[in-house]
Formats: sequence, structure tokens, C-alpha cells
Amino acid sequence: MALKLDSGFTFDYDNLFGDGKVTADDLRELAPRLKAAHEAVCHMRETGKVRGHLSKDGTHEKVLFTELPYVEEGNINSPESIEDLKAFGAEMKKDVDVVISLGIGGSYLGNKVLFDVQCGDFWNEMTDDERHGYPRIYFSGNNIDPRRTYELINHIRHLADLMNTHKHRELRVVLLVISKSGGTLDTMSNFMVICNELQDAFNVDMYAVAVTDPNMRRPTTLKRIALEEKWTSFRVPDGVGGRFSVFSDVGLTLGVCCGFDIEAFLKGARDMDEASKTDDVMKNPAMLNAALKYIAAEKYGRDIEVLMPYGDYLKSLSEWYIQLLAESLGKEKDREGNVVHYGRTPIVAVGTTDMHAQTQQHQEGKLDKIVQFIRVEDWPDDIIIPDFFPGEGNLSDIAGVTMAEALEAARQSNAEALTSNGRFNALFSLPKLNAYYLGQIMYLLALSVAYEGELANVDAFNQPGVEAYKRIMGPRLADIKARKTQF
Repeated sequence: MALKLDSGFTFDYDNLFGDGKVTADDLRELAPRLKAAHEAVCHMRETGKVRGHLSKDGTHEKVLFTELPYVEEGNINSPESIEDLKAFGAEMKKDVDVVISLGIGGSYLGNKVLFDVQCGDFWNEMTDDERHGYPRIYFSGNNIDPRRTYELINHIRHLADLMNTHKHRELRVVLLVISKSGGTLDTMSNFMVICNELQDAFNVDMYAVAVTDPNMRRPTTLKRIALEEKWTSFRVPDGVGGRFSVFSDVGLTLGVCCGFDIEAFLKGARDMDEASKTDDVMKNPAMLNAALKYIAAEKYGRDIEVLMPYGDYLKSLSEWYIQLLAESLGKEKDREGNVVHYGRTPIVAVGTTDMHAQTQQHQEGKLDKIVQFIRVEDWPDDIIIPDFFPGEGNLSDIAGVTMAEALEAARQSNAEALTSNGRFNALFSLPKLNAYYLGQIMYLLALSVAYEGELANVDAFNQPGVEAYKRIMGPRLADIKARKTQF
């Protein structure tokens, strides 16, 4: 059983639905709540209002991520804002050698997905011509790691020396710093260290671009600095949580720095949103995905989800999903304040890598998991496995097939083995790995958590647990600084 969209995107749920799995009776029993959930999601889409949702300061806050795919006048993404982004990308392509993207959470994880799909592992080793003039791209600010930060700074200095030697000019470096609050500790600490080390570095011409809250009445620290320093600025929009922000300037600024097709990406998201407007659960991919996994968790105890794409450059998609699912649905209390400790635990896996690591647990461990596969149907650079050692039977047996065929055979074998032992699994199938289908899968996952939040009666758009450690960490850092100044 599968739901296939006109685009070719497919949600195959045959190994999750039917006898011995989530049943048709289960869905019928859930029907009244599904109807209410769909009405709530439609209301959110139309008005931005979500029942009971408050910002971290306790005020009513709209939820606007469903607006992002629609490039229209008056929307967060407007024709003018898209043209500004494309102009920024053209500037980076023409005048910049290196972009260092600084962000954490959604300001890093979503951007890394776009980079991996567009660029891959070896982007920074390519020549300027091979990169079509786009800059090298590095990530920082996603951890407070002194060793990696030190090594990044030294690497930039080394690139500056090479630029001076071979082209007799300065290395042009842009720091793309992304923080809604303008004071995110992890991001801003790295930003300040890198600024300090590179501002006077030999042969480095450095400037910053800020992506932050655009509020001019109460500007963030980063916004205020950007205004004083006359930096180019983009927006972290109100009403869009970090884990949903890849469809906004947060992700799109990084995308245009490497030639990623942001318009195709938004069209993929838009087409997925349109497909998810029907109230028929069997035709609505986001609602069906949420319903099947909600039932699997609540009725059958499958409250761990393994997101397992078959493709190295989709590992970051699983890592992005970790934050999306964990922050959206991992909640202590429901909307009425009852303690429920709701949430499914997300796990990153990659096929075939983790068939040699995690699959033993998936196959024979506790019956508490759903394995969600992602495959790419058409790999453009497929390679035939040669009969390089003729006469070696076990090696000759795999010769003559392509790597993509072998990859899919492995996935199918994994799915069949799991199903034979009562292990729930399902498949998202992308016709190609490109910006359009990436927009489809990322938006589907984002909208699914909105539906599941309604089914579970939890606020999928707050994150009170994240604020808990921040309240402890601030005074602790102040105490460390105070003790250091005593000596």
C-alpha cells in the first residue's frame, strides 16, 4: 500500500499498516480526533493560531511555518525577498572566497542538509571552476569546541597564505551569523572568537552578514551590531521556530551561497502542503504519516523512530529530524497541564552503514521501534560494480550490477527481514535527490509533527525543556567569570 503524489513522491506504508500492524480499525477509531486535528492544522494554516500556544515569554504567538512555501506579496517569503536572496547569492559567487556559516539547532541542521544535497563532502576541495565560482563553505557555531574552532581559524589563515602566493590578493571571507535572539551562546562565542582572530589576520578581508530577529523597536544585540557596522541583514521571522526555519532566510541564505535552487525547494514544500489539504487521511501524506506513527507508538509501544535514509548525503536529514521530532513532541505536559511525558525518540541511521551496526537491535531487540526508510530512485552518477577479481566467487557474484541496484537490494532485504519478524517499517521514496524533492520530504516531516501534536494534545511549537538548562547555564558562566576576575 502506498500513497503516490503527482510529483512521483511516494509514501509506502505497506509494512506499517494491515494485519499484525496498525489496522484499519485503529484508524477508524481515531477518526474523530483525526478530523479535529485536520481542522486545527487548517486553522493554523489560515490564521497562524494554535490552541494554547505561547511564546517562551508567556505571550500568545502565531505559528507561521506553513506560510513559508508560498512566495507572495505580504508573506514572509515574498517575490522581493527571494530576489534579495538571489542577489546576495550572486554577490557571494562573484566576490567571496569563503563563507563560514555560524548557527546551532535549526540554524545549523537544516542548512547542513541543503549543503550536503547540493555540494557533498568534497566541495571545498574543488577548484573555483568546479564550484561554478561559488565560495568554499564551512560550518561553525554549532558547538563550543575549542579544538575545532582553533583548527578552522588556522585553516582560513592557510587559505589566505595560498591566495596571497598564487593570486596576490586577500582572501575574502564572509561570516554568515545566524541567531534569532542575537545572543545564542554557542553561536556567538564562536563568532566572537573567529572575528577576533581573523580581523587582523594577514591577507584576510573579512566581513559579516547577520540573520536575526528583524524587530527594530527592540533590536537584538546582533541586529544592533549589524546596524552599527552596516552589515547586510536577513530575517529570522517571527512565528517560525528554528526547527522549521530552513524554508526561511535562515536556510535560504546558505542555500544561495552554493547555488542551491531555493525556488524549486519552496515549490516542493508548496506542492506537499497542497497535497496535505485534503481531509481524507488516506490521501493526505502528512496526516497519514502522523496517524500511523501515533497509533504505532500509543497502541503498540513503538515509540522510537529510526530515520534511515539510504544515501550518505541524507544523513544530515536524519540529524535535522532529530531536533524536529524531539523538540516538537517531547513534552512533559499536555495542553491542560496534565503530566503525560509524551514523545517518540528519534534515532539517526544510514543504510547500508547501520545495517552493520544498528540492524541487529532493530531486528531482534525490543519491539519499540519504527524504522522509516528513505530511498532515492534515480541516482545520476551510478556506477557498475566490475568483476575486478574474476574467479573469486563471492566477489564475482556482486559484479555486473550498479551500486544503486545493490543499495536498493540491501534496503529491500532489510525491510523484508524486519517485516518477517513483526518489526514496523515504512518508506519515503524520492524520484531524484534534488532541491524540489528535498523540499517535499522536509515539509512533509514538519507538517506531520503539527498533526501529531494535535493527536497527542501537546504543543508542538514550544520547547520549555530547552529553557531549563539555559536558566542554569547563565548564572554558572557568570560565576566562572567572577571567580576568574578575583585572581
